[in-house]
Amino acid sequence: MSTSTSKDALLQNISSVESFPISYKDLEQEARKKMSVGGFGYVHSGAGDEETLRKNTTSFAKLSIVPRVLSDVSNLDTSVQLFGQKYSYPIFLAPVGMLKLAHDQADIAAAKAAARHQVPFVQSTVSSYSIEDVAAATGASPKWFQLYWSNNEEVSFNMVKRAEQAGYEAIVLTVDTVMMGWREKDLRNRFSPLKLGHGKANYETDPVFLSFLENQDSESIIQGILENIHHPTLSWKHVSALKEKTSLPILLKGILHPEDARLAVENGIDGIIVSNHGGRQLDGVISAIDALPLIVGEVKGKIPVLLDSGIRRGSHVVKALALGANAVFIGRPFVYGLAVDGQSGVERVLENIIEETKVSISLAGVSNVKELSSLKTICV
Repeated sequence: MSTSTSKDALLQNISSVESFPISYKDLEQEARKKMSVGGFGYVHSGAGDEETLRKNTTSFAKLSIVPRVLSDVSNLDTSVQLFGQKYSYPIFLAPVGMLKLAHDQADIAAAKAAARHQVPFVQSTVSSYSIEDVAAATGASPKWFQLYWSNNEEVSFNMVKRAEQAGYEAIVLTVDTVMMGWREKDLRNRFSPLKLGHGKANYETDPVFLSFLENQDSESIIQGILENIHHPTLSWKHVSALKEKTSLPILLKGILHPEDARLAVENGIDGIIVSNHGGRQLDGVISAIDALPLIVGEVKGKIPVLLDSGIRRGSHVVKALALGANAVFIGRPFVYGLAVDGQSGVERVLENIIEETKVSISLAGVSNVKELSSLKTICV
């Protein structure tokens, strides 16, 4: 891709007769108009006093890139390689559950949009459509599966088996949800999308999960999910058992402490996702971007390190990559795009973030993603 291509993309946006929010703030405001009060509150809010939610974005503002100049950036390579797969961009759609809160087509629409831009889609355990539904709708496009550990480990193992059989390329085990975070906005709205059944698709189609229920009506399924979704006993022994059940790479999502990163490497984990769950779990923790260099320094390149939480625009992507991330996850922005205009909305969000990322990389004075780690990034 040449720099002129980015220029053309910018001019196309300016000349377009279509009206679509460009900035994250405008996107958020339009999504608020489209979603229910409870649904928007669930996606928008963080835990506790939302200190961590705010830090996830304000921490990016404290970081400054020191760009290089007089470098030939006419041929930009944005591709990355992870676990033997080549991806066009260092950008993934983060696992977000209950997407029917934003749009009826939910995961189907988001996954199709991701496929359109050759961006990997990471499907949540508590998705609104099943693994098989998403796979059938998107074919061979890159997809990973995010696993919430079940109190009944046989359910977890079978979910992973289903994902592997459906052609998913990696398993993301979320490790920071041993119980639900204290989310005051949901309490105030008296809102639980799990209780409303928005995240039951993978469970109601799972024969192992269903076999443990006395009844298989909707109410019994939802109650079974609520009893299985939290796992306060989750430990390294469960991770070890999961490794024996799949040949797919396993990444741990929710790592913030360098010591946990060290243990992940020692326990044969294939990758780490630095994340505080978008500020939705423990309030007052370190921002994801501030934790990133600590984890990268501990891992020392032995396994890939990805970043989730706080990415809102292309310059954020560049800062994360400059600090050592191999790729990043986009969460709330794509959910808001889904709410505003379904699949087309997600496509527009991805298009804008991808194009801004390309422009930002080029203006930073490098011609490929790997060179970003050589840039100096300072905290001011």
